[in-house]
Amino acid sequence: MICVVSDTHGTDGHRLTGRTLDAVREADLTLHAGDFTTEAVLDAFEDEARDLRAVHGNNATRGVRDRLPAERVVEHEGVRIAMTHGDRHDETALSLFGREADADLVVFGHSHDPEFVEAGEIGLLNPGSHADPRWYRPGHAELDVDETGIEGRLREPDGEVFETFRLER
Repeated sequence: MICVVSDTHGTDGHRLTGRTLDAVREADLTLHAGDFTTEAVLDAFEDEARDLRAVHGNNATRGVRDRLPAERVVEHEGVRIAMTHGDRHDETALSLFGREADADLVVFGHSHDPEFVEAGEIGLLNPGSHADPRWYRPGHAELDVDETGIEGRLREPDGEVFETFRLER
């Protein structure tokens, strides 16, 4: 399983609870789409996740920016995932970013609004924020990859699944 989180906005800990914490611990790969805020939060995530791949967000301190790129491409089980925080991107720009990276999926954050959108052949996934949802519901995403595509679900920290999706390859 791949766990996708974003927008922690913490100062001293990962702020993970419930199913979100379990998913990070269980996942083969955890993707974070930025805004850890501080190095202490990034360190706390590294302590919990088996394999953490992340980008920095617009609220990152210099230390986090020095440790993480603004964009990256991750390959896992034959799937290419392009990652960015998304603060300078609308849906068209995210789709173009994904096509330029030859990605199957673009993971982004910034808005705190959990959603999955199909943009042509590329999926756009914002897991929302597990810890600072603002006016949206708190969320994270869980992805399972098989030979034909990606099966995904958006979940609240209490475990409730509030959206499911499938992206064919």
